[in-house]
Amino acid sequence: MNALFLNGRIRMIPILLLMLLFLSIGFILFFFAASPAGASILFGPTSVPTQENLWAYAELPKPTAMQTAVPMVLATEPPTPPATETPGSMTMEIVEEAAVSAPAVDEAANAPVPSYSGSKYILVDISDQHMYVYENNALIYSFVASTGINNATRVGTFAVQSKIPNAYGSTWDIWMPNWLGIYWSHGLENGIHALPILPNGATLWEGYLGRPVSYGCVVLGTYEAQVLYDWSEIGTPVEIQW
Repeated sequence: MNALFLNGRIRMIPILLLMLLFLSIGFILFFFAASPAGASILFGPTSVPTQENLWAYAELPKPTAMQTAVPMVLATEPPTPPATETPGSMTMEIVEEAAVSAPAVDEAANAPVPSYSGSKYILVDISDQHMYVYENNALIYSFVASTGINNATRVGTFAVQSKIPNAYGSTWDIWMPNWLGIYWSHGLENGIHALPILPNGATLWEGYLGRPVSYGCVVLGTYEAQVLYDWSEIGTPVEIQW
């Protein structure tokens, strides 16, 4: 019995070895076929899908800065308000250029000068379009001013003869704030006032101070005219010179 068992055991060993050999060969063939190199050898080369190019090179010109010419309009003459019909009521008139330029009787010489014993004094220099304000022989204010075009502002020594908070000039339909009347010409009063206000509320001659723009009056800025109006007195001497 021992001999039979031994013979059976000996016979089983070759069979197990053959099974292990076949299994090993099978695993080797499986992994070889699964690899890209093995698949290429066994089944031939395979096509590898490639991604389609969705872009391409293009030559575009380099952008350059473009300057657009903008026409510039330079004002050569100060604006003038349109002439309108004279309203029914009038508070104050301004002097027209033609009236001032034409020779006439010197009404300023005949007009009475208000008596004054104070120490205030106003000097208007046409050559440099400036006003100098003195008190007690000391300069207290220096204002940029505009006088009349074509030498329409009269030269001489005058005095503040009227003060009107907001005078109306019917010749041009304008309002002249902080009016200080200084002399008469052809029945109309010339004076010192702020930049005129048009009927639509716009400021006339704004941006033109420092050059002749008016038709005889001495024009100041809005703030400066208010300061001068509050400071001045009836009878304050006003000298206008070149």
